[in-house]
Amino acid sequence: CGHLTSVRVVRVSLLELAPILQASHHHGARVASRGRKMAGGGATIEELKDVLRETLENRGALGGVRAHLRAEVSHALEDRAEVPRPDISNENLVINELIREYLVFNRYRSTLSVMLPESGQPATPPFDRDFLARELRVRESDSSRKLPLLYTLLSNAQGSK
Repeated sequence: CGHLTSVRVVRVSLLELAPILQASHHHGARVASRGRKMAGGGATIEELKDVLRETLENRGALGGVRAHLRAEVSHALEDRAEVPRPDISNENLVINELIREYLVFNRYRSTLSVMLPESGQPATPPFDRDFLARELRVRESDSSRKLPLLYTLLSNAQGSK
């Protein structure tokens, strides 16, 4: 399923390139500064790669593809290692939950997909936000409840200086 996401990103980007390809074809063969020309006198392969890379970077997809690839490599290495994770301490369980909430809020899905198996954190959160806030004695407001607890902890720590 994760592999299909990457394919979709590239497919959409290629569709965005179609007008560029057609325009280069209709304006006649171009003299390319590098790379070889495509059949029909269109853009060169190198030019297409450059445009595709730029399009993916501008849409923020290239970083996501790279992060996804890193996560997949990490998972593959873990599968081979088959080293059982040590028991997770209560402190690490709480800290990892704060980090999970932060990663989910900021949509750092690839980072989360690597963090959970590496840390030994359960895939399903072991407790909810209210429990964490009570345990950490976090003073919250209506607006702070819309943000991860890490933001509130930071704000409270800065306010107590």
